[in-house]
Amino acid sequence: MMKNTTLNINGCLLNIQKPIVMGILNASPDSFFHTGQESTLKNLLYKAAQMEEEGAVILDIGGMSTRPGAAEITEEEEWHRIGDLIKALKKRGNKAFISVDTYRSEIARRAIIEGADLINDISAGSLDPKMLDTVARARLPYIAMHMQGEPRTMQDNPQYENVVQDILAYFIQKIKQCEAAGIKDIIIDPGFGFGKTLEQNYELLKGLHQFLILKQIMLVGLSRKSFIYKLLKTEPENALNGTTALNMLALKQGARILRVHDVREAKECIELFDFFERAGEYAAK
Repeated sequence: MMKNTTLNINGCLLNIQKPIVMGILNASPDSFFHTGQESTLKNLLYKAAQMEEEGAVILDIGGMSTRPGAAEITEEEEWHRIGDLIKALKKRGNKAFISVDTYRSEIARRAIIEGADLINDISAGSLDPKMLDTVARARLPYIAMHMQGEPRTMQDNPQYENVVQDILAYFIQKIKQCEAAGIKDIIIDPGFGFGKTLEQNYELLKGLHQFLILKQIMLVGLSRKSFIYKLLKTEPENALNGTTALNMLALKQGARILRVHDVREAKECIELFDFFERAGEYAAK
């Protein structure tokens, strides 16, 4: 069991005993899955409102694609893509909490000043040694993800002795580092698709329940990734059904946050899972 199912987000307590949805809000034009709309501020605000109405508790805003082989952009370009969006969401009065997907401490710092509620770091502090201190000073929840290598090369023949045990050992050390820095609310993300082969992703999913020993809130990001659509011999646009099937498997093994492109479908998945888990209670009545 998790040691705590409550996150302290800027003084607001968020209970996730029942799983929640994090909606992916891409401000990057070169994301691996794009809806076809331009990443204009107007379109992003519309998409954010739609996700909130469909049940997203958190919006995860990213300005730089981290898909395999993605080109790195400058810090200023990353901020240009997300800064006005964060400001506009706060001005309009966002319903959902705002997470910022970045591995750069300066982007995190600027986002926090503008009102970001969580920081989502694909490198868990490995790519910027100032990140942990930046988050700790702000007293915000921190999503630490596992990634083997770095985005441009992470899919170049990733190797593990045992993918589940190796990542488990990684998180034991990362949690210690986060706690030593002063971070109180740590969310772990096993990093599906980040430095894992197709087979390793499914091995990781099958062993997901083993991460419960860490007693931390677990986030999974499976949405429309290549190990789904390549196995099904299709494209990201046709991978929603596969995503939903794997999200249910992840929930059954203890995932508490689903990071997705399709909020309504993920919310429905959670509702069905929650009712299924409590089915014995209704029979007793």
